[in-house]
Amino acid sequence: MYFIKPTDPNPITPAKAVLLGLLCLVWLGTGLVGHDPWKPDDAFSFGVVYSMLHNGDWLAPTLAGEPFMDKPPLYYWTAALFAKLFSPLLTLHDGARLASGFYTALTLLFIGLAGRKLYGENRGWAAAIILIGCLGMLVRAHQMVTDLALLAGCAMMLFGFSLSKERYWRAGILIGTGMGIGFMSKGFISPILFVLIAASLPIFFQNWRTRHYYLSLAVAFLFALPWLTIWPLLLYQHSPKLFADWAWTLNIGNWINHAKTGPGKDSLYYLENLPWLAWPALPLAAWAVWKSRRRFAQRDDLQLPLVSFVVMFITLSLSANIAELFALPMLLPITLLATASLSMLKRGAANALDWFGIMTFALLAILMWWGWAGLLLDNQAKITHWLKDYQPGFEPELHTVPFVVAIIATVTWIVMVWRVGRSMRRATLNWASGVTLVWILAMTLWLPWLDSGKSYRGMVAALKQALPKHYQCIAGERLGEGQRAMLQYFGNILTEHDYKHRCDLRLIQGNKLSRPLLDETRWEKIWEGSRKGDKDERYRLYRRVKAP
Repeated sequence: MYFIKPTDPNPITPAKAVLLGLLCLVWLGTGLVGHDPWKPDDAFSFGVVYSMLHNGDWLAPTLAGEPFMDKPPLYYWTAALFAKLFSPLLTLHDGARLASGFYTALTLLFIGLAGRKLYGENRGWAAAIILIGCLGMLVRAHQMVTDLALLAGCAMMLFGFSLSKERYWRAGILIGTGMGIGFMSKGFISPILFVLIAASLPIFFQNWRTRHYYLSLAVAFLFALPWLTIWPLLLYQHSPKLFADWAWTLNIGNWINHAKTGPGKDSLYYLENLPWLAWPALPLAAWAVWKSRRRFAQRDDLQLPLVSFVVMFITLSLSANIAELFALPMLLPITLLATASLSMLKRGAANALDWFGIMTFALLAILMWWGWAGLLLDNQAKITHWLKDYQPGFEPELHTVPFVVAIIATVTWIVMVWRVGRSMRRATLNWASGVTLVWILAMTLWLPWLDSGKSYRGMVAALKQALPKHYQCIAGERLGEGQRAMLQYFGNILTEHDYKHRCDLRLIQGNKLSRPLLDETRWEKIWEGSRKGDKDERYRLYRRVKAP
């Protein structure tokens, strides 16, 4: 590296490292267990895992009895293994969700190693702390989503690139394995990002035109090859049709059709939403780039994350599918740039961010305690009535263990904010600890209230009770993937597509204003229901009227 890393005046001692590791562990572990699969991603991802455990077909993913070839199965394999490993200690869905914790832990590890390699011995923990403080990570890191495996693969690739000009074998192994993990989790996006990042670095910056760098890319290709070929070949041998559905219909063909239409309004989605998804890392990253703008040609430690971010931003903005979840990989290079800013940040700006974080999370914690107490004591306040109306039928109870955990977390946060010493890391540490406190309160005090409205358990139980004892099949109309998955998991109810002319039951998803069936002379409604508090979804079960 041409850049000489500054000496940290406040080095991280082993005791501090233990405390920082404990903070990451608490943030990571909170919310992984203790609640049902929630709509939408939790529900359909677990549906694939449950089908895998139920029918034993690990090669071609299925959901509620039908092929689900949207993504390769690495994440689902991992979740199924965790579910089996921790059963019966944990419910199947809680055990499966531990896979998210596993891949997020890998992400924190490799982004921390990349931060230490690029910016100095004490910057590894800073990178991990900045990442867990990003608002876009909070909920998604605790859901069953395949994007977390892609995120781990991208973090591994970035660490590999940081080593590529010095240790090409180790770098190539990491880059190739990271690319393979990403491919087996989300498909072709990972190799595309690798090719574009690997080509852009030497094209734009002379520092990367070295023999070791090119050797690392060759090694990366060799180690990625098994990941890129074995499962697709096995899938093709198993079913050429399923292979074509995955490779062409749902991926390459979809991208080509999207490219023909050209960029749309959605192409600006990440530009509009990254400021809050990557807060507070994004302004810190922007400051690092601005401060180093005149020395950028010599700062290869900044070139890697900036090029990676630009490639990810353009590629993901032009992709066929755009959503907040898909922005997660961009948080990694932003985090690395934010880590670089810690040595450039002015004390006034750091103090402003610190006090903003303390006041924000103190206010949020007070509101969460107050709202929870209002529900428990039924204090007739307006917010209490609103909370009850939002989750009708919810009966609050005092659960001792979550209550004690919430108290300990609140007191610990207060002590931590009071005792943390002055340093450039203080603002990011206090922000991450504040995010963790709010998340703990949400997953202890508020978890029963959240689960009451987000779980399909009660709705499926009511539907199952209304089912006739004898029926041929149920035609599911306008049902989402998550709903079909939860019908199978909670009620062992399998729905079929487009069989309304053969099935004697029809389950139709709509809303409260949906019109009844036009052919009511042939169908009678025998049940109607929804999840508690869900004003958008309404389910109606119809039975075929027998001819007189």
